[in-house]
Amino acid sequence: MSQAPSQAPAGRTSQDGAVKRLLKATEIDTRMLGMLAALAVIWVVFHFLSGGIFLTPRNLWNLTVQTSSVAVMATGMVLVIVTRNIDLSVGSILGFTGMIMALMQTATLPQLLGFESPFTWVLSLVCGVAAGAVIGGFQGWIIAYRGVPSFIVSLGGLLVWRGAAWWVASGKTIAPMDSTFRLMGGGAEGSIGVTATWVLAALACLAVAASLVLARQKRTRFGFPLRPVWAEAVLAACAFVAILGAAAVLNAYTWPTAIARRYAEANGIAWPEGGLLIGYGVAIPVLIAIVTGIVMTFVTKRTRFGRYVFAIGGNPEAAELAGINTRWVLMKVFMLMGGLAGISAAISTARLNAATNAQGTLDELYVIAAAVIGGTSLAGGAGTIAGALLGALVMQSLQSGMVLLGVDSPLQSIVVGIVLVIAVWIDTVYRRRAA
Repeated sequence: MSQAPSQAPAGRTSQDGAVKRLLKATEIDTRMLGMLAALAVIWVVFHFLSGGIFLTPRNLWNLTVQTSSVAVMATGMVLVIVTRNIDLSVGSILGFTGMIMALMQTATLPQLLGFESPFTWVLSLVCGVAAGAVIGGFQGWIIAYRGVPSFIVSLGGLLVWRGAAWWVASGKTIAPMDSTFRLMGGGAEGSIGVTATWVLAALACLAVAASLVLARQKRTRFGFPLRPVWAEAVLAACAFVAILGAAAVLNAYTWPTAIARRYAEANGIAWPEGGLLIGYGVAIPVLIAIVTGIVMTFVTKRTRFGRYVFAIGGNPEAAELAGINTRWVLMKVFMLMGGLAGISAAISTARLNAATNAQGTLDELYVIAAAVIGGTSLAGGAGTIAGALLGALVMQSLQSGMVLLGVDSPLQSIVVGIVLVIAVWIDTVYRRRAA
């Protein structure tokens, strides 16, 4: 006799169907959702293992600041990997451009403009970013026009620019930085405060609502299928909760008593009996990373250059036959990557209040890992800026959690390497199933 096939419980079947309908109606990227789930698991595990320290406003605020430098470079690495290339030199470019900015603030510009000139930080930043763009453009020219593989060129750059950073400073640590320049590193003064953070969060919520409305109007105009109204409401509600929740957490971290007391004395504020509670709010380096992410998202999705980059990554031969100057586009991608490394160098140097010879060491590993974990395919042609930013947060969460647990640096590198391999493996499996 044949045995009747077993049937799944009705409750479970209906629940799975509801989840599928929700994902289909909201059009949520399942890979992004998986990364968010993985990040939540990482946070909960480290919070439990650290005795309740990880998910505190202080640690989460520090986590956002620590993520900023890698996140900025990860947005550029997305474009590099999308074009089926790699850049191993970003950490060394960061170290070299950081040393240039430090020398300008401590040796060159004070002789010309005097100490603490209002132009010092601007000129230093411009020169550092320009130097990074020139270095990236030079490496891109070798790759695009001379036909040398990007792996070899960037590996050489890793060695060359790390040595150049040591050479220009004779192996010394260069400090201190200009006081205005230091604001880009965060800290008590390098944050926008509670009120400005709430205002920024409100504007972000309005921007989300406006983008959903405009997207719906555009779909209607071109006759594309519309998401259900309830699905739009779910997306808006999730975004609002995330934005306002993040603002509340960042505002909950207050200045240390000593810094608050000095601020009160300097501004003639009477010291209250319970102390003066001043929230940090969003740090300036975090704002830089967010703005960079928004600009890079616009570049990739709304500009001809961005479309060309993804076309080259999808099929280089077809892109060239279509009339795209693939060599020039590729050179611009590496130029952009170098400029972003210069911005990250400013954040890192300002945060340390010094430029050191070890600055940016192994950052290339974290940047590449962030892009790949964020969904950028090493096969080229696919990747998102938002995914790279989230990948940077995942990588920094792992490192921060291991530091809290007292894990040795060699073991931290082992964990990061394992995570990178697993991410590439998952990407490979996902691409095969999608095909």
